[in-house]
Parts: sequence; structure tokens; C-alpha cells
Amino acid sequence: MSQYLLEAGWTGDGKMIGITEPRRVAATSLANRVADEQNCVLGTVVGYSIRFDDCTGEDTKIKFMTEGILLREMMGDPLLTNYCILMLDEVHERTLLTDIVMGLLKKIIRKRRSLKVIVSSATVDAEQLRDFFNTNTSKDKPVADYVKAVVVTALKIHVHEEQGDILAFLTGMEEVDRAVDLLNEHAKLIIDGKQKILPLPMFGSLPSTEQLKVFWNAPKDTRKIIITTNIAETSITIPGVVYVIDSGFVKIRWFEVETHTDSLIVAPVSKASANQRAGRAGRVRSGKTYRLYTEDAFDKFVEATPPEMQRSDLAPAILQLKALGIDNVLRFNFPSPPPTKNLLCGLELLYPLGAIDNNGELTSPLGATMAEMPLDPVYAKCLIISGTMECSAEITIILAMLQVQNVFTIPGGGQAALKARVARRKFEAEEGDLITLLNVYTAYESQKVTSWCHQNFLNHKTLRRATEIRTQMCKMLKKLNIPLISCQRDTEKVLRCITAGLFPNTAYLHYAGVYRTVRGSRELDIHPNSCLYAVQQPQWLV
Repeated sequence: MSQYLLEAGWTGDGKMIGITEPRRVAATSLANRVADEQNCVLGTVVGYSIRFDDCTGEDTKIKFMTEGILLREMMGDPLLTNYCILMLDEVHERTLLTDIVMGLLKKIIRKRRSLKVIVSSATVDAEQLRDFFNTNTSKDKPVADYVKAVVVTALKIHVHEEQGDILAFLTGMEEVDRAVDLLNEHAKLIIDGKQKILPLPMFGSLPSTEQLKVFWNAPKDTRKIIITTNIAETSITIPGVVYVIDSGFVKIRWFEVETHTDSLIVAPVSKASANQRAGRAGRVRSGKTYRLYTEDAFDKFVEATPPEMQRSDLAPAILQLKALGIDNVLRFNFPSPPPTKNLLCGLELLYPLGAIDNNGELTSPLGATMAEMPLDPVYAKCLIISGTMECSAEITIILAMLQVQNVFTIPGGGQAALKARVARRKFEAEEGDLITLLNVYTAYESQKVTSWCHQNFLNHKTLRRATEIRTQMCKMLKKLNIPLISCQRDTEKVLRCITAGLFPNTAYLHYAGVYRTVRGSRELDIHPNSCLYAVQQPQWLV
């Protein structure tokens, strides 16, 4: 073991590897053997020290000694600064000096974390010794506010650890922004001459120019602290990351059968995700992962994140299976069988949409046409009937905008965030967010330049993608002989068409002042980013 450590370069800074033995004969015989294998004279690179016999020199890198010799060295050098690694051999004999040495080494490694201690034994209880040397006194106290804990941990790493960027995982944009704001406040307090910190957010709706900053090299004497969602778990690899902070939580999409809605819920990560996050550390050199949860909590995590088949709306899948001739979907052999109630919920949705009949069979032509469209059944129903409702031009725009994400760019904060909010108000409509998206696209059609999008805090790449999707939808309508007609700003026709397809998502204003879903009576709130958030509450919502 000592020779491997020597070859690995642990003694490159002039320090020694020390090995303690309970008996003098073991120390001398092992020193002779290692010296022979190293092809060196005993007392040069390899030496030993026992009572009344010191066979070491200035060039000694591997030193065998008895436990009593190590105790005497502690008297003159309490932190054992001459050693980089200490290996305690034959610990299972548990001599008096062995226990004293272990007790003192535990105190030393609290003060000098760079010292590595290896305990070697044939029969000793390894878990008992691991718990004895574990200096983490908070292992049984999981943190309450993991956002603050991420910030505190990042600052501790910055103060105590070597150079290297930090990557911290949180669940969503709000938590990322909060953590970045807290770190920016601390960054202002760092005095001149000390290493600075550069907090950076990373999430899906962040403008691409802001996202690219995490890949840039930090200025001189500055450490990057990147606060991210699970987008950095597998999708991207950020160079320079040495330390990872894992909050232990993630936002996942979950389908609620009672309300027939998809929700983003905060849930503990799976073991596979936790290990994937840990793998982000040390891509450039050996790294560390700080997990803000106990080992017992980790053992209770599920092995892997449940597949989407078990936590999503199955109506689109059922419609596709019906079109492929699978009539009895309840008995279909799935690799990961979904809950039966999810399958029944999908059938209950397809029936009022007119996609299946009383016998559960695919209707023609409506059901067959919906199955051909690469859209969710509720959106496909809107698109099919938009021709007869004389608003197909507007519906194609709205549905195309719903297929993309992050139409509005969201600056990190400050004056830019206020300007973005003011710019957004120019497109808002009292009829709701879908008409707002229609207004955005209509305005974009008359401009189609990047500078205009940047001025109005719109994502040009996203709008360009929406244009491409709408072009494909128009071709699909032509193929299905559905006329492309504009409602000529008669938004009531558009709202009626939307309601005909999205009626399962209807909610009403309860007398208690909150919204409740028609299905399941689940309490809902209007999102702060919605244009309806600050207006008088309407009685009904879709």
C-alpha cells in the first residue's frame, strides 16, 4: 500500500507516509522488505524508527515505526505536519497505545483536514471505526431550508476548499434566483485581496446569452458558483466543476387523475439521479460531492425515477394504440405497467372528445383524424373543429405557441426584470394567456428580427420554431381538407373553439375566493406570471 501511495505522488510536497506497527519486529521486517522491493538502501527512501534505533534520513519518504514513536513525535509536532498519510496497521489487536493514537488522530484530522488516515486490520469492525473517525457531527440532522443550506455550503467550500468551480442543484427557477441573490449579497462583502465568487444561474427559461456564461472561464482569482436545476444533471457538462452540492430534491411532472391535470411536484431524487449528480464533480480532476441529506435518507430513495408511463396522461398513448388496432389497452403488455386508474382516466377523456364510441372503439373520421395528428387529443380536437368555427388561422398560432417553451425571456433581476414585465404588458389581453400568445405571434410576424425580440424580451429562436410548427400545421389542415380561416379579431370564436377541446381543464371561482377544478374539486391558484394574476377574478377559467 505504501509503495502505491509513493508512486501516486502523495509525497511530492516533501511530506512522508507513516506506517505504525504494534511490535518492533514488524516495523523493522516490513521496512527491510519494502526497501528491497524499492531497490534502495534501508534508511534512504524507506526507513524505520523504533525505540533506541532510528534508521531514517532526510530523503525518507516511507517510514515504519511503532505506535510509541508516533506518540513521542506528537509531543514535538502536535499536528504531525511532516506526514501526508498515516497508516495504522494491525488495529485489531487494540493495544493501549493503539486506542490512544486513534483518539489523538481524530483530534488532529479535525484541525488538519489534509492529513489522510488509513486503518488496516484483519478482523476489526470497520463500521465502528468509520463512525469513530467521522467528523461530520450533523449527520443525523437534515437541513430544513435546503436553499439556504446550499448557499451556506457553497460559501464554506469557497473558504476552506482548493480552487475549482461549484455546481449546486435546486428544483426550479424561483429557488435558483433566490440562491443567486443570496450569494450576490455575500459576494459584495468579500474584502479585496481575497478570492471572489461569481454566482451564475442555469435553468431552461434563461436566455441563451445568460446560459452561455456558465461555460466561460471565470475572471482571475474568482470562483464560479453555478446554481442550476436538473438541466445540468445529464443534458450538459460544465467544464471546471470540481465541487457538487446536491439538495436532494427535483421537480418532476406528475399526472393527477382526480383533476386530470399535470403538476410539477417537488420530490426527493432517486438514487440514480443522486449518483448522476455526483458524477458531475471531478471531470477535470478529483472532486467532491456535498449531499444535504443523511445516508439513511439516501437509502430510502427509490432506485430510479418512475418512467413517464406511470406518471403522465395516457390519453395520447391510448389513442395511438387504438389506431394501431390494440382494442383492449387494459390488457396490453407494457414494460412498466401504468396504474389502471390512469388508463381509465385516459378512456374517460377520449369519450367526451368524440375519439372513441360507447364500445371503446375508435370513431371515424374524428377519432382516426385525431390519432393522425402529432398533438395531444385535446389540442387535436381544437384544431379539427377550428375550420367549422371559422378561426383555424388563430388556433394554429395558439397551438404552435403551446408546443414551444420559454417564449418570454426572464432576466435575473434588477431593472432588466422590471423592463421585461413592462414589455410583456404590451401583449397581454383580458381574455387570458392564450390570446396573449396570439398577440405575441401576430406582432412577431410583422417584425421577424432579432433586435425587436431582444427589445421586447422575447426568445427569437423559440418564435422562429413556433413559425415552423405553424407551417407544418397549415400543411396538415390542407391535407385533411380543413379550411384555413381567420376570425377577423372575433376572439369569442377562438375562445369557444379552445373550450371545446380543453374543457377537462375547467375551473370555477369558489365562494371562498379560490379556484377549484370541476373534476375533483382541487384547489388552484393563478400563476404569478399569468396576465390574469393582477386583474379581477373571472368566474370561470380554462
